Amino acid sequence: MPDPYAPPRIVVTGLGVIAAGGHDTGAFFNNLLAGQSGIDHITSFDVSDIPSKIGAEIKDFDPSAFMDPKEVRRNDRYTQLAVGAGLQAVADSGLKMDSVDPERCGVLVGSGIGGMWTIETQARVLFEKGPRRVSPFMIPSLIANIASGRLAIELGARGPNFAVVSACATSTHALGESWRIMRTGDADVMIAGGSEAAMTRLGYAGFCSMKAMSTRNDDPQGASRPFEKSRDGFVMGEGAGVFVLETLEHARARGARIYCELAGYAATCDAYHITQPDNDATALTECIVRALKNSGVRAEEVDYVNAHGTSTYFNDKCETFAMKKAFGDHAYKLMVSSTKSMTGHLLGAAGSVEAAVCAKAIETGEVPPTINYDEPDPELDLDYVPNKKRAARVKVAMTNNSGFGGHNASLILKAYEES
Repeated sequence: MPDPYAPPRIVVTGLGVIAAGGHDTGAFFNNLLAGQSGIDHITSFDVSDIPSKIGAEIKDFDPSAFMDPKEVRRNDRYTQLAVGAGLQAVADSGLKMDSVDPERCGVLVGSGIGGMWTIETQARVLFEKGPRRVSPFMIPSLIANIASGRLAIELGARGPNFAVVSACATSTHALGESWRIMRTGDADVMIAGGSEAAMTRLGYAGFCSMKAMSTRNDDPQGASRPFEKSRDGFVMGEGAGVFVLETLEHARARGARIYCELAGYAATCDAYHITQPDNDATALTECIVRALKNSGVRAEEVDYVNAHGTSTYFNDKCETFAMKKAFGDHAYKLMVSSTKSMTGHLLGAAGSVEAAVCAKAIETGEVPPTINYDEPDPELDLDYVPNKKRAARVKVAMTNNSGFGGHNASLILKAYEES
């Protein structure tokens, strides 16, 4: 008999993804399974004097398919992507907003950077034309909480609403904090995830100055090489990933299709360095261990990990070390892939997009590969699902993400089973 005092179970009923690899979740996931990279030469801005000239741009995205054209003009690209993915997720879930208690439906969509395009274009207006020409919509367009606010307006959702900002762990935290909100009884439905559109000259100049990005410009689709010996930095991407999360009771009451259960979450901080992960991976290891504990899943039950896997020297090394410490001998039985090899690094949107990959792997029994895995790094010796998808029953999946500032977040998703 179920414990009446136990927190509610949280299930995934809708997914929305817009990325370079596809403008909807199905197309996106199928392209990943095919090993198809969305990375190419940059075309949307001048990179002639920038070291990295490649990225995963979203081509032919029409935000007016999701928003009034007037609102399109007033909102940054990151918000446009968030609204598009959010409305896709709601449509995928079959949720009818007029039948949902608006006070019990929240939105938590984060962005690691926010409106970079707005910052850059309005700074140019200021310097070239003066302060009177700066747009009155500049501030609400660039701040990182507006995607949550705008999506709530579109949906009429009046429940918990804010934004998480934790660099590349942002949307993993957004999903996890939504899980917490629902388990404490403050919402029945949460629309949660992340969005990022920082592919601008300013964004590229900043990351290139840090020597963080790949300069394999002659081979764009081969540039992102997570866990591979010749990796030389991450490749930037843009996109959004949004989930519809519901309490199991709410989902059952409306006969919803359930992708999987969001079973566990944890967050830690390295407290070590502003950009470099802790060499001992102490906090990331603890994050994984806590997420497992919170989910009630044993380490040996995990089948698949969608890794943070950025294709940078330190991240790939430290994440592998953390998995070995957290899982022990079972680490060598895990399927571990980094879909950033195809999507590029979506920064604040990475976690929710990669969690969507986990949900689809559970649903379909197919695991996407880590492409461009040509020469193993002797220090990194796990099963990274090299180059080709794998058919496998995935009952439990985990995704990890880490961000500048030392932020770590881990989620556990598992196949839904009747209690």
